[in-house]
Order: sequence, then structure tokens, then C-alpha cells
Amino acid sequence: MGEITIANILTIAGAVALTFFITKFTDRLRRRDAETEAREIVAQADRESAARRKEAELEIKEIAIQQRAEGDRELSRLRQELHERERLLDKRQDATEQQIEQLRRQEKMVETTQRKLAEKIEETNRRNEELVSALDLQRQTLHSLSGLSREEATRRLMEMLENELQHEAGALILKHERKMAEIVEAKSRDVLLTSIQRYAAAHTAETTTSTVDIPSDEMKGRIIGREGRNIRAFEKATGVDVIIDDTPGVVIVSGFDTVRREVARMALNKLIADGRIHPARIEEIVTETQAEIEQHIQKRGEEAAQEADVPGLHPKIIHLLGRLRFRTSYSQNVLRHSIEVAFITGMLAEEMGLDARLARRCGLLHDIGKAADHEAEGGHPKIGAELLKRYGEGPEVVHAALGHHDDIRVDHPYTVLVAAADACSASRPGARRETLERYVKRMEELEQIATSFSGVDQAFAIQAGRELRVLVSAKDTTDASAAKICRDIARAFEERLTYPGEIKVTVLRETRITEMAR
Repeated sequence: MGEITIANILTIAGAVALTFFITKFTDRLRRRDAETEAREIVAQADRESAARRKEAELEIKEIAIQQRAEGDRELSRLRQELHERERLLDKRQDATEQQIEQLRRQEKMVETTQRKLAEKIEETNRRNEELVSALDLQRQTLHSLSGLSREEATRRLMEMLENELQHEAGALILKHERKMAEIVEAKSRDVLLTSIQRYAAAHTAETTTSTVDIPSDEMKGRIIGREGRNIRAFEKATGVDVIIDDTPGVVIVSGFDTVRREVARMALNKLIADGRIHPARIEEIVTETQAEIEQHIQKRGEEAAQEADVPGLHPKIIHLLGRLRFRTSYSQNVLRHSIEVAFITGMLAEEMGLDARLARRCGLLHDIGKAADHEAEGGHPKIGAELLKRYGEGPEVVHAALGHHDDIRVDHPYTVLVAAADACSASRPGARRETLERYVKRMEELEQIATSFSGVDQAFAIQAGRELRVLVSAKDTTDASAAKICRDIARAFEERLTYPGEIKVTVLRETRITEMAR
């Protein structure tokens, strides 16, 4: 037992010693590895520091190079600026020297001028003294010859000068009055022409008949009815004449009242489309059409007021305006005429610094009496003025309707403007249609004048007399003579005819050669 214990102790002691030695050996190995690693780390750090040092040196060199380049550029810029400043200074110095030289020359000129002025002043003073002496001598001579005192002579001289000045002032006043009259006339003409040019309405010329198309001639018999009862009922209900003749496919509605004629035309179209034509149906359709026409008249009046920019009109006035759509004056549509007068009056008022809105109102309503002149006695100016006054229009509008034909003394400037615009609208070319006889006569005159020239074969007036086509003989004329014929015809029109606008003359000359191929 004791031996075992000693053996165990020895074993443990050996194990402890072996462990100690192994630990020491291991520590030495680790220390050696750590030293080796430390040396490697130090070597790596030395290499990195050397590389960093080289990089820093390179960066320092690059920075130095850049700074040197910037310094060179700055130095070059400064040298260039200095050179430019030196050049400017030299230039200024040259300019200064030139100015100094000019000042020296001017000083010399001023000295010369002063010397001459002094001499002239001295000469002038001497002459003034001589003139005063001469005047005194002449005055004494005049006193002795005329026997007048100085005050009396002065008074008579002033009277003579005053009379001469009055005569000259009167002549100047007349001269300026004539000049102002010419200027005012030219200005007024320009204002009127500008206003007319800015607005030109389309005018429609109504006839006294309207045509109604029918699908077949069999419909004529149905319109007439048994023993003519349908046509009599239609004429009685509408107040127009229905003309049925041999003209195929057409029935003519005739009447001077355009409203009744329009009612008859629309009603007849409805009856033809419906096919049921008898007295009861005729009365029903005519009544219905009359209501539609009334609505149409009201709508036309509202559109006219809106187009002319005239708000706030009484409904009755608007209805009367609409009725003017179916009224013509010398073949000129009165509603379009009234709208045109409204615009021209407004433009004239703007040119003269007046109220354009009030001027348009006066122009639009100046012919309103024509919508009711068949219902009241008197001319349309008086009827229109009474209607406008009744429905609350202002004194300027009432006076414009009453006096636009210069029947009364003018109290408002708008009346004069309306009268001028009314004359312009009614008299400008194309506003009012010529009669058929005058139109035909004009066409014949144009063709007769053209055919009277030698070498003209035929002449045709076209475009309502605004153009004339002339055919000349190719054998009897040349291109040069054809041009002369064209000019001579145009000159003949200017000398012999009175016409609105222009007439275009076209001369045609051609050579035709025909051969037959067999």
C-alpha cells in the first residue's frame, strides 16, 4: 500500500514535470511565432510607410507642379493686363495730346473771333452814332416840312400800322379758315370711309313673289280644290295671291306684305308635305305657321340686338326689330340696313370721342317706325319716335329716329351721326338694287359701246355689269391693236357712263385653224 502511494506520487510528480516542460516548450514556440509575426508586421508596416511616403512625395510634386502652372498662368494674365493697360494709357495719352492741340487751336480761334467782334462792336457803335445823328436830322427836317409834332406823327403812324395789321389779320384768319375747312372735310371723309370700310353688311333684295316647288302637276289641282274652294280659302287665310300657271313644278305666291307672303309660303309647303288639303286644314296650318313666324320675328329681333351690342331693349321694340327683317326699302333689307347704320354710327362716335354704345342704339332703332308705318298715320320718323318714347328710350334715341332725315332742328350730335351713317349705308354701291329696266339698259349700253369699235366681233356683259368680255377678230387686229382696243373701251366707259364701282374689260383674240383628216 505504501509502495503504491509512493509510485502514484512519483507518477504525479512526473506528470506535473512533463506538463511544465511541455508548457514551457509550447510558450517558447508561441513566443517564437509571435516574434516572427511581429517582425513580419513591422516589415509590412515599413513597406507600407515607404509606399505612402513615395505617394506623398508624388502628390507633393504634382501639387507643386500645379501651383507652378497656376502661378505661370496668373503671371501671364497679369503681364497681359499690364500690356493692355499700357496700350490704353498710350492711347489715352495720344487722345489727350490731340485734345490739347485742339484746345490750343480753339483758343487761337476764340482770340481771333474776340478781336474781330471787338472791331465789329466798335464799328457798330460808330454807325449807331451816325444813324442817331441822321435820324435827328431827318426828324427835324420832317417836323419842319410836315408841321407835325412828334406825338402827332407817332399817333398817325400807329393808326396806319394798326389798319395794316387789321387787314393782314383778316387775311390770315380767312386763310386759316379755308385751310381748316379743307382739313376738316378731309378728316370727315377719312372717318366716314374708315367706318364704312370696317363694316359692310350683306344686303338682300326681296321680290314681291315667292316660288313653291311641288312634286307633280297633279298637286296643282289639289291646291285649287273643287271649284277653287281650297285656293280661295288659302288666299283668304293668308291675304296673298296664289298664281298657278303652266309652269311645271312651281306655284307662285304673290304679295307686297313680306310677312304674309312668308306665312303663305311656309304654310303651302306644309300642306304639300302633309297631303291633306282642305279649308279646315288650311286654316289650321296657317294659324300654326303664323305663330311660328311670330316666334321667328322675335328671335330675329333678339339676334339683331345682340349683333349690334344693344342690350336692355323693350320686348315690343325687339319684336318690331324682327319685323324689319321682312321689310325692304328700295329693295334694301331694312333690318340689315339698321344693323349696318348702328355699326357705322358707333364707329363714327368712337372717332369723335362720343358714347359708342349710345350711338349704336340710336343707329339700330332709327328706322323702327317702318315696322309699324302701315298701322299708324305719318312718316316712319314720327312713328318711330313715338314708339321709342312710349317704350322708355332716351331723348337721344328718340331724336335720332325723328330727325335722321333732317326734318327738324338737330339738338343732339347723335342725330347727325345717324343721318350720315344712314346716307352712307343707303347710297354705297350694292346697297340698293337697280330696277330691271335700268339694269338691262346698262347691260345693252356696255355691249353697244364695245361693239362700236372697229375689229370687235362680239361683246358680252357679265358679273352684273362689273365685267365685259370682248372678242376681236384675229384677221383685223394684232396683239398691239387689241391692247389699244381694250384701253379705248375702258376710256369710253369712263367718259359716257355713270356707274358705281369698277368695270373690268377683257379683250380676247385668238386664231383657230381647223383641218379635216380623211
